[in-house]
Amino acid sequence: MEIVPEITRKSIENLVKNDKREDGRALDEYRDISIETDVISKAEGSARVKLGGTQVIVGIKPQLGTPFPDTPDLGVLMTNCEMLPMADPNFEPGPPSDDSIELARVVDRGIRESELVELDKLCVEEGKHVWMLFIDLHIIDNCGNLFDACELAVMAALKSMKLPVATIEDEEVVISEEETIDLPINNELALCTFVKIADKMVIDPTLSEEKVASARLNVGVTKDGHICSMQKGGKHPLTKEDILFAVNMAVTKTKELIEHL
Repeated sequence: MEIVPEITRKSIENLVKNDKREDGRALDEYRDISIETDVISKAEGSARVKLGGTQVIVGIKPQLGTPFPDTPDLGVLMTNCEMLPMADPNFEPGPPSDDSIELARVVDRGIRESELVELDKLCVEEGKHVWMLFIDLHIIDNCGNLFDACELAVMAALKSMKLPVATIEDEEVVISEEETIDLPINNELALCTFVKIADKMVIDPTLSEEKVASARLNVGVTKDGHICSMQKGGKHPLTKEDILFAVNMAVTKTKELIEHL
């Protein structure tokens, strides 16, 4: 665990107490966002998102596989996150860290609970063949708020994705090498991340703000304003007022984030 110098902590806290931040933003203001799709030629869907200095790349590969026994007519989503030291010296090579697992799970939960992808349309032959989507998150630069950047990147990659046409001929699956269809999507969502500093909720935290925060809250919201996921992080509790403030703010900010898509 990285130790934050007390002078740094006090400086950030004092700024927030006065509704200010190190980079000049308001407490409810996002950094600049840019989104680029089709950045990986070998992936059927991909996107790069820059959120301030934070940069992530998402690649999606479809593969035919066997459905789960309890959902024989639904496709499968698998989300994985790669955090390498080149993105942040605090990231370590080797097995996925707790932070990496949490990031992948939070992003995955938003996709599932919003029913973003029409999984029933990924079924090629019930009980035998369905499309499995492998979603890989790659952190390029960690300057804070990986959650929102990754969710935006996944959303952009899914929207740009092309799925090969698969048919059943003579009880065999035939995949067209030329024909593709758009991935069946029936929703849009964004994730809004808040941290609590000096008794105030701050949106889109930088890396230094994350390090001094007492708690974190991720709120996933669909384009029509429905809350589809939430995740609490950090050692300290949040008040009812903190949570309600974050939820109401997330509903408003989601509309702005989705416009970037």
